[in-house]
Amino acid sequence: FPPAVFPLSCVVQNYSWGKVGLESEVAKLVASGDPLVQIQPDQPYAELWMGTHPRGDALIRDNRIPQKTLGQWIADNPACLGAKVKDAFQGHLPFLFKVLSVNTALSVQAHPNKELAAKLHAQFPEHYPDANHKPEMAIALTPFEGMCGFRPVEEIVSFLQNVPELRALIGEVAAEQLERSGSDDPRGVSAALRVCFTRLMKSEKKFFVDQLNMLVKRISQEAAEGKDTSGSNGELLLRLHSQYPGDIGCFTIYFLNVVRLEPGEAMFLGANEPHAYLHGDCVEVMACSDNTVRAGLTPKFIDVLTLCEMLNYTPAPSSSKILPAAQSQLDPHVYLYDPPVPDFTIMRIEIPASIKLYLISAMDSASILLVIQGTAVGTSTAAASEMSLRRGSVLFVSANESISLHLSSPEGMLLFRACCLL
Repeated sequence: FPPAVFPLSCVVQNYSWGKVGLESEVAKLVASGDPLVQIQPDQPYAELWMGTHPRGDALIRDNRIPQKTLGQWIADNPACLGAKVKDAFQGHLPFLFKVLSVNTALSVQAHPNKELAAKLHAQFPEHYPDANHKPEMAIALTPFEGMCGFRPVEEIVSFLQNVPELRALIGEVAAEQLERSGSDDPRGVSAALRVCFTRLMKSEKKFFVDQLNMLVKRISQEAAEGKDTSGSNGELLLRLHSQYPGDIGCFTIYFLNVVRLEPGEAMFLGANEPHAYLHGDCVEVMACSDNTVRAGLTPKFIDVLTLCEMLNYTPAPSSSKILPAAQSQLDPHVYLYDPPVPDFTIMRIEIPASIKLYLISAMDSASILLVIQGTAVGTSTAAASEMSLRRGSVLFVSANESISLHLSSPEGMLLFRACCLL
């Protein structure tokens, strides 16, 4: 039998928004997982990709396996996915697992549902490279901050009243329509919100840059005088403006929830949900797709019309964006993050220091295992030999295979396991 459990060497993406050198959790994990890697102190280490994506197919670190990459190996051994997963996702691994280290904000974006993805891909293949949807879920490794979904209307209305520059961009008619929309008519609220947000995003470049500069000047003065600028979300505005001066995305902070996650807390981003990660480190899992519709806080291709048309304009408090982890009924050391889509699930496995032998159980899905903390020797009937696991180690585990961990660290272990529970 060829080995069905093996270590991976994963691809790093050095996007400019990433944390630099060993400030980055991605860099720390990579350096610890492979001591031969040299971390460049002035280079951003933004994302670690654990999966089979063509722009970052993981390398197999086992010289007994003839295939070089995980994508090639799965193509030759599709049964490793598990029967249900193989059939449901046409012999492909349905998710991409990542670690992100965010220093400056990512673009304000949303990912299309399957219907829209197919349409965009057919019309503009150069911007929308595939026909799949792209729900995602992020779990904080360090305190993590992101924007997600539209705020409750009363919060947006309060900003419209406290931030005259915002009101000027949206215009009096649209602002009043939102102020008058009642909670008893959710469709009316969504329609008013759509008009306001679309007017903001489509405002004339020169006009919004002038308004933004006035706003930044005013907030800077107020802050210098020691005034409370929270009614204008001043701290975040100045931070985003320093990162992306003159960018329309700076105004989206008045429409979108700011979600702050503590380590271990998660947020789920469904199709058509506007979002932007702002700062911090997280593990992320997503459906295998590159389809992103962007509208601000970015130098990349911007598609404002599509974005404004597609968004989910349902207001909701930021607390509703946090996805709770459920402790497993079968194993008290496992916490499940199970989002409302079939493509992926994440397990957080916390093994206390008192346990010296732990079984990573078999399941009917291929999975990818990432070690965040602790050391162990892993053995499996499906592995060619013992595997030494430490912070930054990544393993591919075929369906229906288990691993025994012989723990050797005084602090216990923390691992994340991405899989597909159909």
